[in-house]
Amino acid sequence: MEFLWEGLLAVTWKQSVMFLIGGILIFLAIKKNYEPALLLPMGFGAILVNMPHSSVINHVVAGAGEVTGIIEWLFNVGIDASEALPILLFIGIGAMIDFGPLLAKPTLFLFGAAAHLGIFVTLCIAILFGFNLTDAAAIGIIGAADGPTVILFSQILNTKYLGAITVAAYSYMSLVPIVQPAAIKLVTTKKERSIRMEYKPGEVSTTARILFPIIIAIITGFTAPEAAALVGFLMFGNLIRECGVLQSLSEAAQTTLSNLITLLLGITISFTMQAEAFVKTETLLIMLLGLCAFVIDTIGGVLFAKFINLFLKKKINPMIGGAGISAFPMSSRVVQKMALKEDPQNFLLMQAAGANVSGQVASVVAGGVLIQLLAPYI
Repeated sequence: MEFLWEGLLAVTWKQSVMFLIGGILIFLAIKKNYEPALLLPMGFGAILVNMPHSSVINHVVAGAGEVTGIIEWLFNVGIDASEALPILLFIGIGAMIDFGPLLAKPTLFLFGAAAHLGIFVTLCIAILFGFNLTDAAAIGIIGAADGPTVILFSQILNTKYLGAITVAAYSYMSLVPIVQPAAIKLVTTKKERSIRMEYKPGEVSTTARILFPIIIAIITGFTAPEAAALVGFLMFGNLIRECGVLQSLSEAAQTTLSNLITLLLGITISFTMQAEAFVKTETLLIMLLGLCAFVIDTIGGVLFAKFINLFLKKKINPMIGGAGISAFPMSSRVVQKMALKEDPQNFLLMQAAGANVSGQVASVVAGGVLIQLLAPYI
């Protein structure tokens, strides 16, 4: 009991705040089902790393000297030294993605590019709020709308706000069904949201499906080398899916590998949520800027679709542009749900899915390009 009382007295107010934040993340994961595979271990880990003299981070033991804590070791090995965890996760993500709708209509790639405007706009806004260039870029990458991409590129940029940025990224990814409809309605009319689009599935050969990930990996390697690891592993996972001879490995990548890595990634990221580094006014500002990035991404994609409609006789439903963010498959489902609400006979899922998967590639390439541009400052 004496040790318990001493431990309670050693808790600072900032650590108390982190216990509350950890509890909120666990609540959102369990009660609201918001990204539970990641928010649950992040929330629990946030509690563990903020315990006074916690053994999950490096600590000094009398007579033994410094002892390595498991969560700090995972962070040093899996993220800080090699970025292995977020990169390995992309194998599973690639194995989940069907690029068929995109290959049938390659012009959907344009929406994936347009719907990442938020990365660069948020970067500029963050600088206006006093963040330095590399920290502002890391905050802007929240607009990639893809957790592993955000973690990897934030680590490369060596930002001290990795914990806050990761929490913001995954929080808003889980809130896509709330954030995106509001943003889309802000810049569209009911008439525009009711536009019907015919879907005539083109014949995508097995050869095209196999060559696509190989070609994309090669192009990325030459044009955006900093994105080669993420895009390469994403495309490797997709190649496992499409090759037709590794079905059991494809299923394992989509389930066992993805679940295990996501679990480890969540509890590992909690290392960056130690009270002294996390409980700052900058954390609240990063949360607001993250929301800004998601909203601008969505609006950018929608406005790009509306711009294209100026030159088309057969109009595109501009909501398709909003699906170009990387939050797959949530964003495409949001667009389909909104379309059905305006017109119960309007089916946009395949077109939205094509734009959505293009966003997976575009987010990583955008992050890689940003890293290359900032290389002299890192």
